[in-house]
Amino acid sequence: MKSIFLSHKQLFENPLPVFRTVGTAAQASDLAMITAPDDGFTLSGNSVNYFLSEGECCDRFGRDHVGGNCAVRPAILLEPGDESLLSHAREVSDIVTVELGTYPSVMLEPSMRDMAERQHRDGTLKKTGTAYTIAGEKRDVYRLGAKQIVRVPVTEETAAGYVQLSDGSIVNSGEEIFLEVRPVRWYYDEINKLLICGRALFAGFGREEAAGYMNEAFLEELLAEDDKELASGMAGTTYHIEEHDELDLIRAFIKADIPVFIHGLTGDGKSDRVKEIDPDVLDIELVNETPETINGRAVYNETNDKIIDIKPVWLVKLERLCEDGQLHILFFDELTNATKQTQAVIFKIVLDRFVNNRWPLPPNARIVAAGNDRAESSVAHDLAEPLFGRFAHIYIRTTVENWMPWAVRKKINPYVMEFLANNDLYLRTTFTGTEGYADPRRWEMVSRVLDSSDNDFALIEPIVGRDTAEAFIRFFRAQEEMADLVKYTDEEISHLTVARKYQIAQQCLYAASAKPAEAEALVERLGPEFAAWFRYVLERKRH
Repeated sequence: MKSIFLSHKQLFENPLPVFRTVGTAAQASDLAMITAPDDGFTLSGNSVNYFLSEGECCDRFGRDHVGGNCAVRPAILLEPGDESLLSHAREVSDIVTVELGTYPSVMLEPSMRDMAERQHRDGTLKKTGTAYTIAGEKRDVYRLGAKQIVRVPVTEETAAGYVQLSDGSIVNSGEEIFLEVRPVRWYYDEINKLLICGRALFAGFGREEAAGYMNEAFLEELLAEDDKELASGMAGTTYHIEEHDELDLIRAFIKADIPVFIHGLTGDGKSDRVKEIDPDVLDIELVNETPETINGRAVYNETNDKIIDIKPVWLVKLERLCEDGQLHILFFDELTNATKQTQAVIFKIVLDRFVNNRWPLPPNARIVAAGNDRAESSVAHDLAEPLFGRFAHIYIRTTVENWMPWAVRKKINPYVMEFLANNDLYLRTTFTGTEGYADPRRWEMVSRVLDSSDNDFALIEPIVGRDTAEAFIRFFRAQEEMADLVKYTDEEISHLTVARKYQIAQQCLYAASAKPAEAEALVERLGPEFAAWFRYVLERKRH
């Protein structure tokens, strides 16, 4: 296999089939965003300029462009036999994606950043012996639990003096942060035997330096982890590595009777995920509990002059729930907000599966806990190491990308989905303690109030705050101003990106009341998937 730059012809003159569907603009990985010199015209949101072959580039909006400040969106030309190295193939709307190799691409999860920084300061962060070339400099790979991480400096060449990453985090110019090494996903053009990276993967190189890195060390570093696994398999080790989402991971540990701790921010849907696995879950919010309510009470019986221990109410409920013989979840919510004394009681239950050293948990009961980080909650406590060590730890992060399928299933208000699809940074805003703020749970609240009020936008501010509510209203007013439909030739439509077609379909929504026939005709010419989207959203808005 050989790593290459995409050509101007492949994107603009005779576009490859994948670009006719997904468009030519590329989202930037977190690595690309913190290493790309940004003069104010390199980045737009999460999109970035990227190099093409022969001195050309594609700008941040997916247009034909010439510029110097660019990221690298690598492509790989496959040779016979290389297909055997591809894994986790998926096909959606005739687009095939696969995984090949690993690369430091995403900011480390918030719940693990303090731990990584502390171990790095103490010199206890262990090196794996491998490294990646970041902006021309070799950077060691460290191991943090089961994760591999790389410490990378943020470029000082930023127009704003800071960079906003894919999870909404703000990092300052010159700051050093940890990125997690993740599998790289590629679009697979089987006809041309070509892999095209789904994102602009890295930056910080001039064109010549980038070309040299692509020709020499890039593939070696990309496939280093894969080579180790292949060598292990050839030595006779029998194992398999599957791709799991968060629910799959939780189910796997429940099946193995291993307690699970779910880390995540407020509103990320930790309890919702548990309820999706077990709708009858017994949910105990520990912030409201004391050691006595967890362990049960001791009552003096004057008749026989004896102390009687009474089971806690939650244990009685759990025993009844488990009478059907099925696996059921005992969910200790907000464990990090519980007092140290209550955490000590929970530790005994997790360790021994006995309550108050007296009553056993039902054998088909499984323990799951969840909590917020200290950085997010002023009343949160770190888990004591013995308690932390009794759990398998799963870190969840809700993004617009993984929230949207859930939103469609739950029939979230179309205005909310449309706004967040175009303004993903508003999925979560900062909690100030003085006004409303946004998170995934609170957007569900917005959906409910819009559904019950015939879409009264004035009701949004008390939930998500003034700034977000004003941005919400401005967005839809701007859409209305674009409602005048432009006439497009068939040739022009054939060269539109997917993103641009959705923008035009949105314009048709606002023109539909005044010019229904014209709007319907235009959206039909965009293609069946855009016409179906148009009808669904239009129908929801009318009702």
